[in-house]
Amino acid sequence: MTTQCISCKGKGLCGRTLCPIIERFKSLGNTQKLSNNIFGASPPSVFIGRYGYPDVSAGPLVPPDVTEKEAHTYDDPSSWNQLSIGDIIGLRSTLVRSIMHFKVTDAKSPDVMLQKSQEISLSIRPVDTEVWFRKPPHLDLRFDGVLSPMGPAGDVIKLDIAQNPVVPRQVDKIVYDTDAKAVDAVDELYRSDISMDQITRLLSIGLLGKERKLVPTRWSITATDDMIGKMLLDEIRYFPEVNDIQVYSGTLHGNHFEILIFPGSFAYELIEIWMPKAVWSGGNTSMEADSEDFKGKKGYSNLGGGYYAARLPVLEHLTQIRRSASVFAIREITPEYWAPLGVWVVREAARQAMLSAPVHYDSIEDALMDMSSRLNTKIDGWRHKSQVLNRRMNQKTLTDFI
Repeated sequence: MTTQCISCKGKGLCGRTLCPIIERFKSLGNTQKLSNNIFGASPPSVFIGRYGYPDVSAGPLVPPDVTEKEAHTYDDPSSWNQLSIGDIIGLRSTLVRSIMHFKVTDAKSPDVMLQKSQEISLSIRPVDTEVWFRKPPHLDLRFDGVLSPMGPAGDVIKLDIAQNPVVPRQVDKIVYDTDAKAVDAVDELYRSDISMDQITRLLSIGLLGKERKLVPTRWSITATDDMIGKMLLDEIRYFPEVNDIQVYSGTLHGNHFEILIFPGSFAYELIEIWMPKAVWSGGNTSMEADSEDFKGKKGYSNLGGGYYAARLPVLEHLTQIRRSASVFAIREITPEYWAPLGVWVVREAARQAMLSAPVHYDSIEDALMDMSSRLNTKIDGWRHKSQVLNRRMNQKTLTDFI
């Protein structure tokens, strides 16, 4: 196991067909035997795979014999904060993936089964769904750094929806606006308080934008985080600056965040520290950083989807207080994070931090020392990696470090 594992997170950059880290977790899921016909309430949830793109697999996720009242928990990360990692894996491993094969352009003129998958995606509530498979679904527990774990999978021969989806008015309006760009559709849905999960679902199943295309779920998750982040940044850049130095702290499932906010033009930096024996890290400590300045992020982050997921709660906070700031964040991944649960963990852990009561400081130096006291990796181990802090230190008109 090498530092490449942390960059790869199961994507196969090492050249292996099967990731040995992911293979280690496949026995953790629910192993119930299934028939070739299942009935349950889809949370609602759909999954679009990326392998073979632009030919992709797509279909709803359905937990067998689960009622509408219970189903939403299966695909609602905001309700998993009090669950253990094992509980989350157990919950997600009962979700059956319905596999149907499409070209990404089929979203424009969907056949009956893709259309039903799209109808499920429109709903704000669970949808009773019945699926017939060619063979009983086989256990194929999926883990990686972006997607939440998923359970058995099977090729679909028939799909029925047993109730009418409950569609929010704003969703209905945007989906039928084929002249709106995807980024504008995402913007309007977000400002209408449509959940991030549903926005991602609509984008993935090909119901947003002028060019209606199926988008692999892993791509749509990061695209939604990034598009909403950029939308918020368009306003934040021109807000007045915060007038003091604050630190927010929080931990979720072994992901600990320290987030420093201080006066200055907008900048954002995230340092990820993977402790030994955390998932992907093996016996080594690994540290990577990425940042952006007032002009925004250029290219795709070397930290992957976690960069955009961690940035979003910070931007939501700055939007709420109507202030701009320079932001320096540390995500320390401890051995308690022993199985990959998806990028939602990063977003929710950062959100937990931003919901904490901030601690105020007279200087950035004091703030950094206090942050270090709550981290396993002390200040000398990560401070030199920071471009945002280095720029601050070199601004001679500021006296925090004098």
